[in-house]
Amino acid sequence: MTTRCGYVAIIGRPNAGKSTLFNHFIETKVSSVSYKPQTTRHRIVGVRSEQQAQFVFVDTPGIHLGGKKLLNRILNKNALNVLHDVNLILWMVDCKSWTREEDNILRSLKDIKCPVILVLNKIDQLTKRDQLFPILSAISKKYDFAEIVPISALKKDNISALLTSSQRYLPESEFFYPEEYITDRDMRFIMAELIRESIFVHLGAELPYATHVEIESVDEQPGMVHIEAAVWVEKDSQKAIFIGHRGEMLKKIGAGARVAIERSMASKVNLKLWIKVKKDWQNDPQVVSEYEK
Repeated sequence: MTTRCGYVAIIGRPNAGKSTLFNHFIETKVSSVSYKPQTTRHRIVGVRSEQQAQFVFVDTPGIHLGGKKLLNRILNKNALNVLHDVNLILWMVDCKSWTREEDNILRSLKDIKCPVILVLNKIDQLTKRDQLFPILSAISKKYDFAEIVPISALKKDNISALLTSSQRYLPESEFFYPEEYITDRDMRFIMAELIRESIFVHLGAELPYATHVEIESVDEQPGMVHIEAAVWVEKDSQKAIFIGHRGEMLKKIGAGARVAIERSMASKVNLKLWIKVKKDWQNDPQVVSEYEK
């Protein structure tokens, strides 16, 4: 039986729905998800194995304009470097808006040799389905896309059709990974991502972007996993907001993260969070180097 296998990059501007789609594809929560843009900071590999095809998906940080810090430059570099190392690109675009960031991505695709499927996301937000046709017509003129596939990553609408389309562009090959393999990231990484997700859920618009999560210790005991994690912020004032009145905000963030980690590990979890200040960590090469892995 002929099998297909290949690398598939999921790209797009921040908040296009990349991580939601990635998690659906591999049927496991690995990449943090938020309604706020630029939640994903790492390049993450996830594998989906079917009878005749193995998809090696690469979730990428949102390609964005305007970021002046070292972290922003690293995230953009991580996302753009992937484009030259894959067999297929899924470019996710919000069906309701085309921005300068899409124009920037379009320029980055001009020298790309592999096929690009445009994934038109958030079609569930259109009030009428006939609104889709002029959007498809306008976007199809911007690039020689292999296909254009409308979906709703949130509602899982048309995800199976996108997988079927993607399979056609994978080269004939034996599988790269064992069929039970899911991701290149370990449990510590997933713990940190779930803590960051809880931070994005509970805190205001700007503060989550000033945080860096580091798992300091994991102690697995019978019936309970004890986790200690440090959350780095850049200012003392941010630390105060993070903790909240009588520690209430920190409790909410910790409780949300603990439930998510318990669900992921299928075990009871005792989670302790420590808030620490590291001034201007987003320009610190030693810290930012963690996002190049």
